[in-house]
Amino acid sequence: MTRSREPLEGRREFLAAAGAAAAAPWIARGRIARFGQTTYSVRCLDLMRQALVVDMLSPLTIRQSTWAGWARQPESLSADVAARYRSSGISVFHTAVGWGGPDAYLDALRFFMGHNALIAGRDDLFIRIDSAADLARVKATGKIGLLLGAQNSDHFIKPGLDPKDLLGTVDEFYGYGQRVSQLTYNTLTWFGSGATDRGDPGLSELGVELVARMNKVGMAIDTSHCGDRTTLDAFAASTKPVLVTHSNARALAAGHPRCKPDEVIRAVGKAESVFGITGVRNFVTDREPTTIEHFLDHVDYIARMIGVEHVGIGSDIDLDGYDDLSAAEQAATKASYSASYRFRDKLDIDEIAHPKRMFDVTEGLIRRRYSDDQILGILGGNFQRVLGQIWI
Repeated sequence: MTRSREPLEGRREFLAAAGAAAAAPWIARGRIARFGQTTYSVRCLDLMRQALVVDMLSPLTIRQSTWAGWARQPESLSADVAARYRSSGISVFHTAVGWGGPDAYLDALRFFMGHNALIAGRDDLFIRIDSAADLARVKATGKIGLLLGAQNSDHFIKPGLDPKDLLGTVDEFYGYGQRVSQLTYNTLTWFGSGATDRGDPGLSELGVELVARMNKVGMAIDTSHCGDRTTLDAFAASTKPVLVTHSNARALAAGHPRCKPDEVIRAVGKAESVFGITGVRNFVTDREPTTIEHFLDHVDYIARMIGVEHVGIGSDIDLDGYDDLSAAEQAATKASYSASYRFRDKLDIDEIAHPKRMFDVTEGLIRRRYSDDQILGILGGNFQRVLGQIWI
């Protein structure tokens, strides 16, 4: 997220300074290295240098006014802001939001056209990820990969057409660069139920048709916000792996409805898919203090249940997180969700709600004694593998 004032305040001030020095080499002394103003182990920096780091849910910014300016005038994205993205170590951002209601189609058009305009206007900085080949080459280009997605599928219902006539619209948005679509957000749609619905009858007949069309065109199916029955139905209906890009283990989060039960986690493993872990505070634990260690507990839980090759990262924040929003913006964000979300005062976990969060995640995985190959998989290799299977 780009703030309207500089320098950044408080807990992220030192990280902003590190971003401005993105091109500076790190200096190793024994097992410790300095990168900008932050200290990381040499092993961590070596892994981040090797890794294709894929954040499977991270909008470029959650500030709508900032996004509107970049989409309208790509050159307004400053060199300092560009340096912050480059220094994050994140190779690919899956940038996705959700639309609902009668304007969903037009809202989605604006989103995808705005991202395409930004990519075209700043081709020195961004590259659109359309294929497995793009994932394989993005790190070598030195650019930031943008993987365009949606956190709902209402936009496939085009105004003036019968909702059942959606197949051509899936193809249309594929042409605009969309490569991932969540079937539902939190509530009931034409396709199925969301995570905070009172009931969950599962995937509808139209939802089954949508799954089949997405399989055919090569668009990844995401179930992060879907209800449990709808999620399991999607896994059963799909001929390709179904993703959970940004959720957590419900067993560790006091039964939170936005997290997934063990049955869904096992379905991810059976489908040879990947489950992305999020650092949204209320999806991690209901206890305070909430730290990175609680986040890593979710990695461990899923890795032990279905294998570390099925674990990835889906932060569900932009570079800086929700706690950097104004009090009014935070209040509006919380008010837009069901009470079952159980928001607390803070939305983020401080250690992993900043531009260099993937470095801290890597250090945490090292502490948890994961091997280098396992860490490279969690950071992005696992999602790279499964997306390569889906996009054919």
